Amino acid sequence: MTDSTLPRSPFAGATDFEDGAPLRPIAPEELARILQAHELWAGSKQRSGQRANLDSFDISGKSFAGMKLWRIRMQRANLADADFAGADLRRALLIGATMQRVRLAAADLTRARLSGVVLTDADCTGVCMAGADMEFAILASSDFRDANFRDADLSGAIFDGADLSGADLRRANLRGASFQETRLLRTDLREARLGGAILTHAALNGADLRGAYLRVAKFHRSDLSGADLRDAEGLTRAQISHTIRDAQTRLPPDMSPEAEDGE
Repeated sequence: MTDSTLPRSPFAGATDFEDGAPLRPIAPEELARILQAHELWAGSKQRSGQRANLDSFDISGKSFAGMKLWRIRMQRANLADADFAGADLRRALLIGATMQRVRLAAADLTRARLSGVVLTDADCTGVCMAGADMEFAILASSDFRDANFRDADLSGAIFDGADLSGADLRRANLRGASFQETRLLRTDLREARLGGAILTHAALNGADLRGAYLRVAKFHRSDLSGADLRDAEGLTRAQISHTIRDAQTRLPPDMSPEAEDGE
């Protein structure tokens, strides 16, 4: 399922989320039976029904909207163009899954495991991924407006070209993550760990970065107009020397208070 045209994390070279198993087709009636048994299992607190295991299945284009999929297994599955709007995917296992163009609007993926997932060009508005495991995920060009990533592990993730306006990334691990040309308008990044993150040409207008860890993060030509960087750790003047700032940009107290245009 590897697509060489997709962006790739520079930190993911030693990590392989594929097991080499071929994708398996599944008949619609068999999928319906498995999902019905899983919903019974999830709704009965595991007293009846059966947990679904859809690892490595090709279930692209299917609708799971509003379904109770708590702890479902879909590792390395092909879920492209599927609809999970409003679905309960808490603690789901989606490691290495292909989820291009999926709909996850208002879905709940709290503490789900999505390491290595390919989630591009997707509608994820209002999705909850709090506490999720998402190392080296490829999330480029997706719509994450008002999403909740609080306490999630997104180290090495790729958000290039995505929209995270109004998203909650408080205390998220974003070490080495890439946000090139990403919209982060009014995004809450308080106490987020952004060491080594790439934020070149990112729009951080009105973003809250108070207490964020920013050592060696790259901000070249990013827009920090109205952003709040007070109490940020590891930030240097050199890092923001080529950023766009205005009178509302708030810098750490040990840095120059003047809001210069970093041309």
